[in-house]
Amino acid sequence: MLRIAVPNKGSLSDPAADMLGEAGYRRRRGRELVLADPDNDVEFFFLRPRDIAVYVGSGTVDVGITGRDLLLDSGVEAIEHRALGFARSTFRFAAPAGEITRVEQIAGKRVATSYDVLVDAFLRRRGIEAEVVHLDGAVESAVRLGIADVVADVVETGGTLRAAGLETFGDPLLESEAVLIRSRDAATNNGLAVLDRRLQGVLVAREYVLVDYDVPADKLEAAVRVTPGFESPTVSPLHNGESFAVRSMVRRSVTNQVMDELYEVGARAILVTSIHACRI
Repeated sequence: MLRIAVPNKGSLSDPAADMLGEAGYRRRRGRELVLADPDNDVEFFFLRPRDIAVYVGSGTVDVGITGRDLLLDSGVEAIEHRALGFARSTFRFAAPAGEITRVEQIAGKRVATSYDVLVDAFLRRRGIEAEVVHLDGAVESAVRLGIADVVADVVETGGTLRAAGLETFGDPLLESEAVLIRSRDAATNNGLAVLDRRLQGVLVAREYVLVDYDVPADKLEAAVRVTPGFESPTVSPLHNGESFAVRSMVRRSVTNQVMDELYEVGARAILVTSIHACRI
């Protein structure tokens, strides 16, 4: 049975549960800490997002969903297996507006963060000596309260930092998002292979739609160039012998542009259908 750690709260919790539900796994109905799903031969453990990498790294659970930032900050030997495309954010330094513009200027200063391991590793790689001040949260107040000169934190919109009179500087330390992580021993677990295929299917279904259309035979090649598909489009002759029916996968984000181009080429009866599940 595959043991899967799932975030029990925070910004990762609901999207992770939705993705697993779309992948066909049993959904949590209450506040269970452990949920068995015998139909899929898995068992879910609902844990603090920050602890998930520790449990996976120790082999207590086989796989888990957490943030890339939390994985790297844990310092454990868990392996990022697949990026999951949600909870995207950047991890950046910030200081009072106009005071610091380059990362090198952090040298000799105090940096407040909840991600000690991640920040310390970044500074060491750059050869920058600074004091890392650990806080469990609300690091944006650290400068105003006089316990730090700089903060390092996850940034989504930057609104909280700006409200505290801070602005980001330098390149991001890290581009983070939700990731599926695994222990070293889970690599050969068949349950992981099934989970990974299902999650990949959810990602593809979210990113693509199916586009169907009819096109005259002399316009077919031009239309297919507009919709090359995930691998190749499906083309079938129509009964009239003069046109073809085409089905192709198209990125959801450009659906309307593709429909416009198809219409200009000469395609008609252009239909778009959402993909609920797939295996690639």
